[in-house]
Parts: sequence; C-alpha cells; structure tokens
Amino acid sequence: MDDKEIIIEATVESIVYKNAENGYSVLRMKTAGGDSLVAVGCVPNPGVGESFSMTGVWSTHTTYGDQFRITGLERRLPATVGAILDYLSSGTIRGVGRATAQKIVDKFGESTFNIIEFDHERLTEISGINPKKAGSISESFRVQNGISRLMEFLLKTGFEPALALSIYSVYGAASLTVIQNNPYILAQPEFGVEFSMVDKLALSLGFPYDCPERVRAAVIYELSHNANAGHTFIPKEKLVSVTARLIDVDVNPVFDAMHKLLDSGQLVSEYVCGVNACYLSYLHEAETFVADKLCNMTACRPQVVFDYEDEVSRIEEENNIEYAPKQREAIIAAANSPVMILTGGPGTGKTTVVRGILSLFERMKLKTTLAAPTGRAAKRMGEFCGVEAKTIHRLLEMGFDDGNTGMPVFNRDRDNPLDTDVLIIDEVSMVDITLMRAVLDAISIKCKLILVGDADQLPSIGAGNVLKDLIASRAIKTVRLDEIFRQAAESSIVVGAHSVNRGDMPDFSRKNDMFFIRKNSYGELIDTVLELCTTRLPDKLGIPPSQIQVLTVSRIHEAGTVILNRRLQEALNPPDPSKPERGFGDKLFRVGDRVMQIRNNYDIEWYSVFGGESGTGVFNGDIGEITGIDF
Repeated sequence: MDDKEIIIEATVESIVYKNAENGYSVLRMKTAGGDSLVAVGCVPNPGVGESFSMTGVWSTHTTYGDQFRITGLERRLPATVGAILDYLSSGTIRGVGRATAQKIVDKFGESTFNIIEFDHERLTEISGINPKKAGSISESFRVQNGISRLMEFLLKTGFEPALALSIYSVYGAASLTVIQNNPYILAQPEFGVEFSMVDKLALSLGFPYDCPERVRAAVIYELSHNANAGHTFIPKEKLVSVTARLIDVDVNPVFDAMHKLLDSGQLVSEYVCGVNACYLSYLHEAETFVADKLCNMTACRPQVVFDYEDEVSRIEEENNIEYAPKQREAIIAAANSPVMILTGGPGTGKTTVVRGILSLFERMKLKTTLAAPTGRAAKRMGEFCGVEAKTIHRLLEMGFDDGNTGMPVFNRDRDNPLDTDVLIIDEVSMVDITLMRAVLDAISIKCKLILVGDADQLPSIGAGNVLKDLIASRAIKTVRLDEIFRQAAESSIVVGAHSVNRGDMPDFSRKNDMFFIRKNSYGELIDTVLELCTTRLPDKLGIPPSQIQVLTVSRIHEAGTVILNRRLQEALNPPDPSKPERGFGDKLFRVGDRVMQIRNNYDIEWYSVFGGESGTGVFNGDIGEITGIDF
C-alpha cells in the first residue's frame, strides 16, 4: 500500500487489544462517513466512544488484512450522552461498570466529565458511590486524561507517544507541567531521549542558550555519552571544553553547572593518576566498591587443605592428560588464591585449566558456580565443563527498579548472597564496571573468585575496562597462558590472532581457515562479501548462510553495516508474499532475517518456544532470527 502519511478522523467502536505497559493498542473504529477500519499503534488506555484525529499510513497484515498504522494522534473525549456512556462502560475508568456508568450519565449528562475531574464530590449524590469510590473514579479519570494530554504534547513536539507512560510513572499528574517547566529532564538516563531532541524542544519553548538547566543537562549528557562509549570518567578540563562546544556557550556557565552537580552529588570529582576525573556518581561508586571489595577479598588467604601438586597429578592420571607447566601453575594458584585471573589468547587451553580447577575443587568439597556475561558464552562454558553455567544476570536474579530509573536491580546482593564457595566467570573482558560491582556485591568476602578471559579482546560495551585494569594493577594473582597447543596451532586464525597481539603481520600463506582477499573499491568489496555468503562458503565449505557472521569497521560508510545489511537482506532473504515484514525508521524487518540486539534492554520478557525457558532482558550482542511478526 501507499506509505504516504494521511489524517483520518474516527471514533473507537471496540478495543481488540491493549497493552497497559507500552500503550500498544488494536482498535476497531468508524469514520464520520460510516466506514469501518482497524487502527494499530501507541494509544495508551483507549476508551470506546473516544474520537481521534489520527496521522498514519495504511499497511496490509498477512493475517489480519488492512490496518491503519498510527504515527500520531489527537484525542477528543466523547461529547454526546450516548458516547459518554459507551466510554464509561468500556472499563477505561477503574471502578465504573455499565450500571454505575448509566447512573452517572443519567445524573450529569454532558457535564459528566467535568464533574468527575473537577467536582468529584458530587458523585456521592449517586447511590452506591461513597466518598472513597468517588475519589478513586476521579483519580483514574485524571490519570487517563493526564497521559492523553502529555502524549499529545509529545507528539506535537516530535517525540514517541510511548514516552508518556514512562514520564507519567515518575511524575504522575504533574508530568506535563514538569516537562514544560524543564524539558531537559527528558535527557535523564531513565527516559533515554537524545539530548539533541530535548534541546530542540527546550529552545523552541524559549529557554535561553546558557540557562542552568540546559548547561547541567549537557554536562550529564557528555558523561553519559562517554559512559556508553566505555569511559567511566572524563578529565575535568576536557569535560568543560566539550560541553561548551556542544551547546555553544562560554566555559564559565559550564564550570558553574559542574559545581552545582558536584554539590548535589550527581557528579563526583577525584584525582586519578594526576588527572582531575569527573564521574557520574553511580560509576564512581561502582569503581570504588569493586576496588575495595577485591582488596578485602585478597586479604583473606585460604587454608591449605592438602598437597595440591599431588592432587593435580592424580587428576592428570585419572583423565589421561598432562598439563603444561603454566596450566598446572594456574590450577594450583586457583586453590591457593582468594581471587585469581586466568588469561591468555585463543588456543592456549583456558578451558582445559577450568576443567582441572573444577576437578580439584570437587576433591576439596567446594561448591562451585559457573557464569558468563552472555547466554552463548554460558552455554559454551557449560558444555565444555560438563556443569551448568548461567548468565551473570540470571545468576544474580535480575529484576527491575521500582524507582523507574530504567536500571537493572539484582535480587542477589550482600543481604541475599549467592550460596557458593567458588564463583568462576568466563569471558570477563565483556564485563563492565557496573556488572562487576553487582557480582562482588552478591558474594561473601570468603568466596573464591576466578576470572577467566582474554585481556587482548575488545573491552566491554559498557563503561570500564575491568579485566585489563585488574591485570595491570598487579594486585591480583594472574596466570597468563602463552603456549598455543597443537590442535589450535593448526588454525591460521588462532596463529594470526597471536601475531597481531605481538605486533606482527599475520601469515596469509597458510590457506586453511583464513584468507586475505584484496579489493580496490567498495563496490567490489561488497560484491565479494555477497558472493562469499550466498555461494562460495555454502557451496565450497558447506557453511550455511545462517552460520556466517560479517564484520565491518564502522556503521556508516560505503561498506558499513547499514549498506551491507541491506544488500545481504536483498540477497539472502528477498521480499516474499509469504513473509510478513515491517518498517521501523530506516530499517525493514522481515520474517527470516537474522538480527542482532545492539543495546541492552532489561525489561523485555522472553520465552523459548522450543525449550520452555523464559526470562527477562535482551543484551547487546544477542543474535536471533525473526520467525514471526504479529503486528
């Protein structure tokens, strides 16, 4: 259908579906001319009888047919007695059913809504409505009305209407006034709105360029933006200069704003290696907590239970294995150390060491728990070690913050610690400072902690470079495996990775699992990638396209992820009448597409249609396939 936006005036006849959490609704509606239609989109708490002026586009659902997809709307409460009765009877207002609605409308007629909102004490004139119930009806109505007004304000200013629910959950009936008085509140992390959008709104409302609200929000934005890029702090002088450039103001208002933020506790300043470092308070607390907890743990030296050298020899004999000297050192160090780091590049036998550590701890009758940052890493760890491994979030029993900060909270903490003697975490290079803080908060000071990972891998997506910094500190016993074992040495990829770490050019003459193909233009490069994914790798090596991962250096350039994804979708999963699809911004999602989550979303609930598993949260890097689109 034509994807051009149009405006339709219509009234709600019935509510097919509504989601109280995100406002998504499916509505049967009728236009003034008597035509019926189905409208879908974000319409928080719709009511039968409401009239909408809807902006949107027509689309065709493969199962449900033609639908009007709402992108914006203005709501109007019912004006006639019959429509008011339908609205109140629809269940939109808590505590009002058909019988009560009839009594209210019979009493107050077209003045019903004014009475409910501004003079609700008069509702007690109706039999069966006491003062408490009258107040409850009025409050429910004001909530619906408040969200509607807030949503209309946001839509007019270019924001997603679903944002209204998040704002209202924090500020309640005062939401619209709060946002109008200080739009920069929307730039706070719990709302996740881009600073540039908030800034545009505020300036359009007449806020001065150098007003304190704008400058403080810009400082917080710079720190938050850099935290998302992996940095826990910014040097004070740099923070002042980049903030001043961002909003085109002099440095003096920025200094004033920083002092206010420091006084309020939103920012923390501390000298780190001679640099005046400015932190968001939660990141400073996380770094401080991790450092203090690890120092206290390393001071708790474990008792020697028996001769570990002999026990390791018995493990070798029973498993018909001979550990390399560094591997043996690592296994014994794990028994002797309260905290230990096991690191090394690919093919150096880290997993073999972990299995040996598990065997030794089993002999020591220590309860050991395994975890990893992602589901894929946890599954691989469990398969290799023959013991269940969980994601860190699942192990810590992640939940949600009732304070609506949007940040995850964990049921396991110092008041409800993990019941384990040893915690082994794999792929620690992927763990950021806030997650490490949560881990340490959930274990006792006497719990052994073994951190496993390759310090030469890219650091975590979140703030902090935890594994590399811990190794560099030399405060924790670290064993680095550096011998590549025979099977791994047969892989050019493994050998090449170690060459890069040494600063050497990989040897591309060993043509087994790594090749170098030089192309002289982006067009040739893209054509080669498409050929590899569609024919050469599947036909020559038997690798299906679903098992091929394409990496590129950036998101936006001639061979960035945006263009490559579009071309790969065209080649591997072209349009098909049997495959539903849906556009979202500049992207088109289609059944059969492989997709990757590119940011953490802690409050999405999921379940597996295969294994019956369920959970909460999807995380940056999670990969899947679209199997269905239901709206």
